[in-house]
Amino acid sequence: MELTTAQNKKRATPGLTPSTVEPLKHQIMATLAQHRMASTSQLHVLLRPDRSRQSVSEQLNDLLADRLVDFVVLPQSSRTRVWYLTPRGARLTRDWPALRGRPPYPITSATAASLKTPHTLTVLRAHLGFVADARRRGDEHGHLDWTPEVFHSIGDGERVVADAVMHYTLIEGQQRRKLRAFVEVDRSTMSSERLAAKLIEYARLWTYEPQPVGRRRQAGNPGWLRWYPVFPRVLVVLTGASRRTMDNRISDLKAMVAHHPIVADLAREVPLGAAVLEDLDGYGPTSDVWVPLAGGTARSWTEL
Repeated sequence: MELTTAQNKKRATPGLTPSTVEPLKHQIMATLAQHRMASTSQLHVLLRPDRSRQSVSEQLNDLLADRLVDFVVLPQSSRTRVWYLTPRGARLTRDWPALRGRPPYPITSATAASLKTPHTLTVLRAHLGFVADARRRGDEHGHLDWTPEVFHSIGDGERVVADAVMHYTLIEGQQRRKLRAFVEVDRSTMSSERLAAKLIEYARLWTYEPQPVGRRRQAGNPGWLRWYPVFPRVLVVLTGASRRTMDNRISDLKAMVAHHPIVADLAREVPLGAAVLEDLDGYGPTSDVWVPLAGGTARSWTEL
């Protein structure tokens, strides 16, 4: 499910185009507004992998002195700092164009930050794998192309919450394939049955047609078209358990696709895949590490 367009061969004239590179402080604050929190090393890998980690630390310390960011220290981690925006920093970034329409999630205390840290950092870790892969391949996927905690209504007062929505542009010669994905990061903290049931929620979103009050019912107008030109693929990333346990959880996901009629319908139209986070770290997301949940051999997420 993607859009493909031809590359525009025109190039800006050198020296006549202002730089579009944002200052590092601005990028750090935008990243923390988008992702809620990140460790120093994650910010380094995400924003300035070609420069020293100290260059990122210096900017963070300046922002800390201005009371725009704060941090908590991860336990048993050699004093690893995890950064987040203060309420003052959150207010400052709220109306930035790149973040417009993004609900603010200010973290108001170190205690609140500590409670959110494990899952938030794991979701961001998954993002880093796609960012590094995009750099290596020459694709387009940056620090703001991954939006955590995206909510969509599925009717009856219920909603599906994606751990992240990913936007990725795959560049193949003169062609640009615009790919989108709902990403679920499973740390093995919920039952395998609850994880598999997430596929039902995505199937409900795929079929959900909101009806405006006072208007006649119009079939064939799914609600997701308000945000996406094509329905995003669904990627499940697993970690936090033994390989055997994660393989069993993937088997349960495949069973849901095979036996639930609406999920089976979804799988015929939308790519669904699962992979282990450690494999993404070791081999990269475009390696053959994704298990197609509708059946078949392992492949790249772009070929599901």
